[in-house]
Amino acid sequence: MCVLSKISLASTVKENIVRKPACLRVLFVVLKDVESANPHYASVVDYGPSHCVGDPCPVVGRERKEMSQRRIRGVTGTQNGNVAQEEKHNSPEFTYRESPLTVLLEHSLHIRAIYHIFVVILLVLLCDTVIYDLIERGKINIGVTSVLRGFGDIRRGVKLWLFELAVALAFYPALRIYGLVRNIIKHHASLCKIWAVFGILCVVGLELVLVAVPVRDLANTYLALASSAVVTCEMFRFVMKICAAAVACAPRCHSGNEPLPTISQYVYFLFAPTLIYRDEYPRTKKIRWGVVVFHFLEVSAIIFYNSFLWERFILPYWSDYGKEAQVEAGTVVRGMFACVLPGVISFLCGFYCLLHAWHNAFAEMLTFGDRLFYEDWWTQSRFSSYYRAWNRIVHAWLRDHIYRPLAPRAGRAVSTLLVFLVSAAAHEVILALSFGFFYPVLMVEFGVFGLLMLPLTANSSRRYPNTSNLMMWLSFFIGNGLLWSLYTMEYFSRKNCPVSEDDSFFVPKSWSCPEIVLKPNWTFQNPFYIIY
Repeated sequence: MCVLSKISLASTVKENIVRKPACLRVLFVVLKDVESANPHYASVVDYGPSHCVGDPCPVVGRERKEMSQRRIRGVTGTQNGNVAQEEKHNSPEFTYRESPLTVLLEHSLHIRAIYHIFVVILLVLLCDTVIYDLIERGKINIGVTSVLRGFGDIRRGVKLWLFELAVALAFYPALRIYGLVRNIIKHHASLCKIWAVFGILCVVGLELVLVAVPVRDLANTYLALASSAVVTCEMFRFVMKICAAAVACAPRCHSGNEPLPTISQYVYFLFAPTLIYRDEYPRTKKIRWGVVVFHFLEVSAIIFYNSFLWERFILPYWSDYGKEAQVEAGTVVRGMFACVLPGVISFLCGFYCLLHAWHNAFAEMLTFGDRLFYEDWWTQSRFSSYYRAWNRIVHAWLRDHIYRPLAPRAGRAVSTLLVFLVSAAAHEVILALSFGFFYPVLMVEFGVFGLLMLPLTANSSRRYPNTSNLMMWLSFFIGNGLLWSLYTMEYFSRKNCPVSEDDSFFVPKSWSCPEIVLKPNWTFQNPFYIIY
């Protein structure tokens, strides 16, 4: 029996529970079955005492009271046919939750079929690569060349990551020393203020060292694209981890009422898939190693997936860009539109690889119980909801450490703008150090147009949710196509164009080389004026 039929049956039984007490046992069985089949329906019904068979029933009364309270809080409602999720201000930050795609893949044949479609596309691309290379070159290439180039000089990347880890671990003994000295001078108010300022400066200095050394190393000597992306992403992850731990532990050092975290708690936090520090998190009872291996296999498959997309859809259009002094505008436009579909597929695969497969693999290894790393962003009709649902891990850090501290003082608008600027700057640093040049396409797309879309979609999504969701997906297609094409054009322009004295890390070379021209015989013709 499908989930919808179970819910319908549960509703029918609930309506007749008062008149037909014999259905009470059936009600509990059906509702528990529904709850196990779909955790999103959990806690909707209060499984009250089994002796509630009179008229009126206290269980029904409590249920109606809870539903009315949820309506008052603005919990209920639908968006694009889906039940809107409750506000989580009153709910615990961490609890036992699965990722949305885990639930959907387990219980929805439709989502599982879409998953199988992406697997088949991967297999077709694999066959295309193998057969083409075998016939054309007499050898088999399954995308390994692009993967090895992307993760080139991996030993240097590992050394940089170990340095970042060492700096992050150095925070713990510094925290212990700070707490010990603070406890000694706690009766001297002036010394406590000086020591607090010194502690803040030490944390800032530690963060600067963590950022400056990898950035300078990558800026001086180019590292392969994927290796640079890993190093810079880990750099920002450790920066946010240290900040979260410092904010959480500073009040303990000042009050002295709570003990500081142990070294094992801090190390667990460094590797746990969260950026919000807690001494304890919800933990599962055992590690399912089969799930861990499966998710890591998915990560490996998606890496090759992107390699196939790069070799079959990007290189044929852009690998020779810049070798000739001029290029026709029609060729550029055709290449840009050719990047739209592979760009969106890469966007979806990147989301699944990082926010689902990678984080779920580490959550399973660390028995981390809260796996709601993202929400159903694909159904959203407002950009504000999309930004919150896309990456809950980073969103929670930005909310707790930038937005909430600033909102009472600077206002919501200024705090929101600063959150966007910080996020956009971090993304641009990652892209600039990975590609070896500064080209703020992503900052313009999300930091400018994305910010402008917040008030526009806030009103239109209420009246036209389906149209707003359609427009949001249209922006994803166009935006990812532009990202793939513009960054690739700049990459090969710097690689193929002659070296010039005017070359700069911050000035795009693709704007001057090659020259984009129209056909010599091009003229504008009225498309509505047809001559036979």
